Amino acid sequence: MKVQYNSPVASITVDCILFGFKEGELSVLLIKRGSDPEIGKWALPGGFMEKNEDIDEAAERVLELLTGVTGVFMKQFRTYGKPKRHPLARVVTVGYYALIDTGHHKLKPSWHASETTWFDVLNLPKLAFDHNEIFGDALKALQKELNITPLIFELLPSKFTLSDLQNLFESILGKTMDRRNFRRRLKIMDILIELDEIRPGAHAGAALFKFNKKRYKELEEEGFDFSL
Repeated sequence: MKVQYNSPVASITVDCILFGFKEGELSVLLIKRGSDPEIGKWALPGGFMEKNEDIDEAAERVLELLTGVTGVFMKQFRTYGKPKRHPLARVVTVGYYALIDTGHHKLKPSWHASETTWFDVLNLPKLAFDHNEIFGDALKALQKELNITPLIFELLPSKFTLSDLQNLFESILGKTMDRRNFRRRLKIMDILIELDEIRPGAHAGAALFKFNKKRYKELEEEGFDFSL
C-alpha cells in the first residue's frame, strides 16, 4: 500500500537558554529583538533550522550568530509545539540550555539581535513569545541535572574558591546550604584539587581549587552520587 504524506504543518526553530555565573549570581543571556515579530522585546537567542541541518548543529549555529558564543556545553531539554505560540505561523521549537564561563567569552550580538545583556535569573523581564515558560523549564532541567552530573563546573573558571562553588549551587537551587555540611560533602567526594594558590582578600585570602575530571570519571564508573 502506498503511503501518502501531507505537507509539513510547522516550521522548526531552536531556542537557547545560555546560563552564566556573573557577579556571584546565576544569570541568563537575553537578546533584544531587532526585527519583527516582537521587535524591541527581550528574548532567548533563537532561530529557524535550515533545510539540510541537524537540529544540534542548528542550535550551535543560531547561538553563535546571535551572541558570538561558540564551543560551549549544550543540552536539549524539551520541545514546544502549541499551535499559537508564534503570532505569524505554526512554529515548533526545540529548547537547549547552555553553560559558559562568562569570563572566557566575548559577546557579539548580530543577525536579528540588536543587543545582548545578562539578566539575574530572579529578575527577568517579560519575554517575547512563550520564552518565560521555556526559561522556567530550562532552569528546572538544570536543577535536576545538578544532582546527577558535575555540569556546574562548566559555569566556573578553571580556578575557584569553595565559596564560589557554594554560591553557584545556592544560586541555581534557590536555597541556602549549610557551609560546614557543604564542605564536608565535598571532602568526602574527593573530586577537587586544592592548589597552592590563594585569592587575595580582606584577611588571609581564600584557597583556590580546580575540578579533578580524572578522579570524577573513576568515581562515575563506580556509580558515584554527585548530589550535595
